[in-house]
Amino acid sequence: MTVKTPRLAAGAAVLRASAAVLMAAGAVLVAAGPGQDQDKEILKLQLPKPMFVGTPRNIKTPNLETVTGRARGPFYVPKGTSLLSLNRLVAASDKEPVIGEVGFVADGKKSGEDGYYVEFGPGTQWVQIDLGTSCNVQAILVWHYHSQARVYRDVVVQVSDDKDFIKGVVTVFNNDHDNSSGLGAGKDKEYIETNEGRLIDPKGAPGRYVRLYSAGNTSNDMNHYVEVEVYGTPSK
Repeated sequence: MTVKTPRLAAGAAVLRASAAVLMAAGAVLVAAGPGQDQDKEILKLQLPKPMFVGTPRNIKTPNLETVTGRARGPFYVPKGTSLLSLNRLVAASDKEPVIGEVGFVADGKKSGEDGYYVEFGPGTQWVQIDLGTSCNVQAILVWHYHSQARVYRDVVVQVSDDKDFIKGVVTVFNNDHDNSSGLGAGKDKEYIETNEGRLIDPKGAPGRYVRLYSAGNTSNDMNHYVEVEVYGTPSK
């Protein structure tokens, strides 16, 4: 039989209270990771308001993750981790977006309403953020389009110090299960877009540039981005 000491019980109560305060303040706690020690802290994220409620039943895809309906739990990052992508230079494979501007990807505006997203043409397209200097990438949060439940196809995320992504490329997420985009078959699951965005754990991958691929979605053949946030620490 396990008996909680008063000190342990008090500590647990403090942790629960702290989590409640963060949630009330709008800070989002995201998926718990390993290494919850004194050198780690919870990554605090500000999410846009939700644009729809519930899970649609008409999305069919062979590689979809199980939808639990639960919010993400706490995600721990090294102390000193900061947002590196805000207002940084963004490049894209499609030089003339159908809607919006390339800079929308890193302008800090995450609303799901019209006027806050950039739309690129069909096929495999990418956007790339220049962080300005090489760093260790600790978290990437991406919103493709969250005013409607969709699954974006062949989402691949890579980090590199090479702006052309020819050498030193680290793939940190890949749900292209059949290699239809030619970047290699991935083991990650497809997912339904929501206002929470998709949190990706790069595990400290080193690089100056972050590139994100997609190839259409379950509603149409176009590619969209509302915002991408990249968090990291200085390279040692």
